[in-house]
Amino acid sequence: MDIAVKPVRVALVGNPNSGKTALFNALTGAHQKVANYAGVTVERKEGRVQTATGRSVSVLDLPGTYSLRARSPDEEVTRDAVLGRLKGETPPDVIVAVADATNLRLVLRLILELKAVGRPMVLALNMYDIAQRQGLRIDLEKLQAELGVPIVTTVATRKRGIDELVAQIDAAAGSTWSEGETWTAPDAAAIRSAHSRAEQIMRATVRPPERPDTLTGKVDAVLLHPVAGLAILMALLFVMFQAVFAWATPAMDAIEAGFGLLGAGVGAVVPDSGPVWPLVESLIVDGLIAGVGGVLVFLPQIIILFAFIILLEDFGYMARAAFLMDKIMGGAGLHGRAFIPLLSSFACAIPGVMAARVIDAKRDRLTTILVAPLMTCSARIPVYTLIIGAFIPQETVWGFANLQGLVMFGLYAAGIVSALVVSFVIRKIFWRGAVEPFMMELPAYKTPDVKSVLLNLWLRAKIFMERAARIILPLMILVWAASTFPYPPEGATLPAIDYSFAGMIGHALEPIFAPIGFNWQMVIALVPGMAAREVAVAALGTVYAVGDVDASVTALEALRTTIMAQWSLATGLSFLAWYVFAPQCVATLGVVKRELNSWKWMWVMVVYMFALAYLASFVTYRIAVALGGG
Repeated sequence: MDIAVKPVRVALVGNPNSGKTALFNALTGAHQKVANYAGVTVERKEGRVQTATGRSVSVLDLPGTYSLRARSPDEEVTRDAVLGRLKGETPPDVIVAVADATNLRLVLRLILELKAVGRPMVLALNMYDIAQRQGLRIDLEKLQAELGVPIVTTVATRKRGIDELVAQIDAAAGSTWSEGETWTAPDAAAIRSAHSRAEQIMRATVRPPERPDTLTGKVDAVLLHPVAGLAILMALLFVMFQAVFAWATPAMDAIEAGFGLLGAGVGAVVPDSGPVWPLVESLIVDGLIAGVGGVLVFLPQIIILFAFIILLEDFGYMARAAFLMDKIMGGAGLHGRAFIPLLSSFACAIPGVMAARVIDAKRDRLTTILVAPLMTCSARIPVYTLIIGAFIPQETVWGFANLQGLVMFGLYAAGIVSALVVSFVIRKIFWRGAVEPFMMELPAYKTPDVKSVLLNLWLRAKIFMERAARIILPLMILVWAASTFPYPPEGATLPAIDYSFAGMIGHALEPIFAPIGFNWQMVIALVPGMAAREVAVAALGTVYAVGDVDASVTALEALRTTIMAQWSLATGLSFLAWYVFAPQCVATLGVVKRELNSWKWMWVMVVYMFALAYLASFVTYRIAVALGGG
C-alpha cells in the first residue's frame, strides 16, 4: 500500500474541559461509535475522517488528563493508550494535543510530557475565538517555535480550523519516529523542571488581555455566590424535574397511542379461531408490544433529562455547580469532585460510577461509587411516572407548579439527601480523616453547539432503544411465558395467572414483602426488574393484562387504572420508597465490581441498599396506613 494513503490512528489528548469532545464531534460527525476498552469500563469513543489526499484517519477521543503520571483510572487509560500499552489497541501514529486557548498554563506541561513520548504531534489551540474576545494575545509563531510542534487554531463548535487540522494530521502522519523511544514517569525533579519550562513558555508567548473579560467575572459573581448561586442551582434542578414530567406529556401520549394502534392492528389481523392463535395474539400484544411499548413511552422524559445535563455541561456550568456543592458535600464526607459523577447518575448510575475515576483519592472514589446508585437514574422514571400518575392528581399548586412534578422533585431530593447521609455514615464507620481539598479548573462559558447536542442526544436515545431491544424484549417474553404457563387445571376458580409459574413465584415470596404492603404481582415485577429497573412497569402491564379478564389492559393509562383499583395509597407510596433505595440494576452492580475490582464492596452495596429499601418501605407503608392511606 502506498504510504501516502496508509490509514493512520490519531489520539486526541488534553485537559478536562478543553473542548476535546467537541473537536472530536467536529472531526468525525456521525461517523463514530461508543464502546468500552477491553478489560476496563472506561468509555471508548472512536470515529473516522478522510483527508484531502484520501487517507483514512481513525480518531480516538481519550479521557481528559492533566499529566501522563496518571493518578486516576481515567488518566491511566489515556497514558496507556498514548504509550501503546492498552490490550488489543495499536499505538497512535499521531497525537493531537487539544488545548483551551483561554487557559494554557496547565496544558503546556502536558504538551511537554507528550513530546517526550516521541510521536508526531499537532497542537489544536481550541476555543480561540473566546481567547480573542477576552483580549488574550498569543504569539503563535513563537509558541510553535518554543514547543517544536505545528499549531492550528480551532473553534470546534463552529467547525473553524477543522480542515487545517486534518491537513496537519495528514502531514504529520508522513513523519517518522523511533519505535525504540521509551517513556518513563517523571520524578519530582523532572516535574519541577517541566513546570518551570511551561511557565517560561507562558510568559514568553502569552500576554494578559488588553480588554479583560469582565462579563465572565460578573456572571461568576452571581453563579458562585454562596447563597444566590445555590438558589439558582436549586431552581435549575427544579425546572429540570418539572420539565421531565410536564414537557414530555404530548410526546408520551403520541408514543402510547402509536403502540395502542399497533396492538389493536395486530389483534385485528390475528385469527380468533384455533387453539394456537389466541396464544400468539397474547404473546405479541400482551408480551412484546405491551412490554417494549411500556418502556419506550418514557423515552421523551429521558431525552429531556439528558438534554439538560448535556447543555449544562457544554455551557460550562457543571464545574461551577461542583464548586458550589463542595462545602455541602465535604460536610457529608464527599469530595467536591464527586458532584459531577453524582449528577451524571441522574441519567444512569453506570456512567456516574465510571465518572468517579476523576477522583484521585481511593477512599473518596469508593465513597462516591457506593452512593452513586442512590441518585434517581432515568430508569426509575417509568416507575415514578406510573405510580405518581395513579395516585397524585394532575393539578397546579402555588399558581405555577405541577403537583406531580413536585412529587417527582421530592423523590429526586430523597435520593440526594440519602446519598449525603450514607456517605457521612461511611466516613464515620469505615474510615475517618479529612476530605482532600477540592481543586478544579473553571472552564470559560461557551454557547453549546446545537449539532453536537443533538448528536449526543441521538446517541443516548439509541443506547436506550438498543437496551429495550436487547434486554427488555427477551425479558418480557420470559415474563409473558411465566405468566401464561402452565394453564389452570380443570375447574379452576382463580384467574389463570395464579396457577402460572409467575403466580407460584409471587405467592411464594409474598410473605417476605407483605409487611411493606407489596402484593404478589408487585413481587413478580421486582424479579425481572433486577435486570433493568424500567422492566418493572412492563412486567406489571404484562402480569395484569394476562391476569385480567379484559386482555386489552396494555396502555399506560389502563395500567394506572388497574393499579388504582388494586393498590392502596400506602402500597403505592411504599413501592416508590422501595425504588428510591433498592439496587434494582444488575448492570450497575457489575460495573461497581469492575471499577473497584472487589466482590466485597459490591456486596456491601447490595446489602445496605436492600436494607434501606425495606426499612424505608416499611416505615412509609406503616405511616401511610396509620394516616388512613391503607
